[in-house]
Amino acid sequence: MAENQDAKELSWHKPEWRSIIPLSHFKISKSLLQVIKKNIFEIKINTNFREVITQCANRNETWISEEIIDLYTSAFEKGHAMSVECYQNNELVGGLYGIKIHHAFFGESMFSKVSNASKVALVFLVDYLRKNNYRLLDTQYINEHTAQFGAMEIPVNIYEIILQDALAGFNIQKLYKGDWDKWEDYLEFNRI
Repeated sequence: MAENQDAKELSWHKPEWRSIIPLSHFKISKSLLQVIKKNIFEIKINTNFREVITQCANRNETWISEEIIDLYTSAFEKGHAMSVECYQNNELVGGLYGIKIHHAFFGESMFSKVSNASKVALVFLVDYLRKNNYRLLDTQYINEHTAQFGAMEIPVNIYEIILQDALAGFNIQKLYKGDWDKWEDYLEFNRI
């Protein structure tokens, strides 16, 4: 990540706790469901990647520098990144992007020019991930926006197990029916 939009150097960031949204526990509010049913957005995937990341960087403080935009666009061109875009009247009004590796998706950033656009993009992303047998939706950090969809923070050692499962194509989330807040139980389950 870059310290800011004008930074010339990139740094690696590895937090002690990671935020994920378990795909089997994704939550959609009734009000957002009503917005989706109204079809006020045209949803597209991977048609305007560079503009999505550029819009995500268009804020007062951002970690997305020009070099980050170039690197992620290169990853997209090689098939390792994707975007979900929301349009109204042919104008890009919201979306998100991230990196995809095997059955893991790493959400990087989202933006919204119109109310609910980034939320709708996330709902469509989860639908895409489920249909394509993804195992992990990494949101890096938990915030108010992701928490409403069921995001939770987990210790990095648990995250690394889930990540290994996703990279190997194993779906621990479908097998484990326990309480996702009790990580000791998950660790014991994973040893079986």
